[in-house]
Amino acid sequence: MKYFDRNTWFWAFCSALFFLPFLGGVHLFDWDEINFAELAREMLVTGNGLQLQINYESFTEKPPLFFWLQALSMTIFGVGEYAARFPNALLGIVVLPFLYISGKFLIDRKFGFLWAMSWFGSILPFLYFKSGIIDPWFNFFIFNGLFFLIHYKWRKDNYNGAYFSRSAKAYLWLGGISIGLGILTKGPVAYLIVFLCLVVYWFKERLRTYLSFKGFFSFSFIALLTFSLWFLIDLIINGPDFIVEFTIRQWELLTTSDAGHQGFPAYHFVVLLLGCFPASIFAIRAMKKIPGLPYHLQDFKLWMVILLWVVLILFSLVGTKIIHYSSLAYYPLSFLAALWLWHTLENGKAVAKWMNISLVTIGLIIILVSAALPWAGMHIETIRPLFKADPFAMANLNARVPWSIWNYLPAVFYLLILTAYLILLARKQTYHAFRTLFLGTSVWVMLALVFFIGKIERISQRASVEFFKEAVDREVYVTTFGYKSYVPWFYGKVMPYNNMQATNKDWLLYGQTDRPVLISCKITHRERLESKIPDAVFLYEKNGFCFYQRF
Repeated sequence: MKYFDRNTWFWAFCSALFFLPFLGGVHLFDWDEINFAELAREMLVTGNGLQLQINYESFTEKPPLFFWLQALSMTIFGVGEYAARFPNALLGIVVLPFLYISGKFLIDRKFGFLWAMSWFGSILPFLYFKSGIIDPWFNFFIFNGLFFLIHYKWRKDNYNGAYFSRSAKAYLWLGGISIGLGILTKGPVAYLIVFLCLVVYWFKERLRTYLSFKGFFSFSFIALLTFSLWFLIDLIINGPDFIVEFTIRQWELLTTSDAGHQGFPAYHFVVLLLGCFPASIFAIRAMKKIPGLPYHLQDFKLWMVILLWVVLILFSLVGTKIIHYSSLAYYPLSFLAALWLWHTLENGKAVAKWMNISLVTIGLIIILVSAALPWAGMHIETIRPLFKADPFAMANLNARVPWSIWNYLPAVFYLLILTAYLILLARKQTYHAFRTLFLGTSVWVMLALVFFIGKIERISQRASVEFFKEAVDREVYVTTFGYKSYVPWFYGKVMPYNNMQATNKDWLLYGQTDRPVLISCKITHRERLESKIPDAVFLYEKNGFCFYQRF
């Protein structure tokens, strides 16, 4: 069976068409996007690709692989938003054909197409590759690690049904290397997730051994060896600081809420239900038994269900709740959705009434939100009272944002898509209905990005970005008061300091500095700043931010 056929190139073309344009059209968002981009920028400035730095101080929260990719991208495209997001867009061009090929080898071309479509036509999975966050690469490596480990066992036991293009040993090496790269991207959680999946599978199969000790040891050794290619060099040159501080930081993220990222216990369930729409609705049905599946497909489905629950439970238990923490679940969710779609089409079944009600309900929410945003933008004075409890948010609304009737286009478009889906279903054109719904959703997401995301950024943070952009090439220090932000360093293009006191925030705010200091604070902290730093000269206020300078 060939890897590349017409559908492979179709998904490569679609992903390039949708993921590459407009990457640099909007400033990076605080925190994660700017944090990661700044790590890569400082890597280029210092020429130190071994040890990460933020504000030219050692940064031990992440390993370096993703930042190597961003730094390489910045070398090609220049330092900026496009370069920071390009590695994930490039991965998107790999992932969609990868899902198609994987699905084709598991079942057939139709299933492969549906798997890629289920990802491409769901909201957060699409947005994933338009971002500058670390998780797309991290999750790709984890999924591949588990995917190849499963194939190793199938190949070793000569399972029938699935197509194998490699030997058992090759699958074992590919799986181990993938997990090692995952560790090198974000840390040992990559290995932990696969280990937990193995444990759950072991219990599910009544303690039947899935991997021999030799196979498990080899897989683990290969993963550790891959990570060690960087870690041992860093250990020899810089000592044990990274592993000690990194371990402490990972424990803090697991046990405490970070940066105000708290959430209720079902946080990630809601995120995946709404964020992975419409695939999430079809995946719910696929969680139940699907009759007639060959053994290897039943086994793979079991693995995907286990992976989904491991991700949900693990990240529901941790103290920090961030939307992309559960993003690894996009892989099993899109698989389960595609499996139900494929089974429905193959057996000529109808879509259950509850599924259509759920699809229409969430679809109407999408339409209402898409219409409410431009309406609110054109009726700012009407919605101001809703924000009276938050002076900063109310001041954000002072931003001059151009809204017009054209901004209703995403809402109108999705109403047409939802209507077309229901009409096609009524005419028994189920396959066309599914394609209309998913491909239409991907176009809606792209329209929402074009029409809305820049306006949201203009309201939420652009005043701060513009202030620090003006500091580029000036002999000044930059900092914030009362809140944490990476905007000053990335958009101020801060260079290495001659005076290392410049990394001391107390010195910048209260000490006798050798350069002027530019300070940003939110209006909610203005009185506190002026009482604590009496020599700070007020410059101006804009959209909820107050800007000062110490001479």
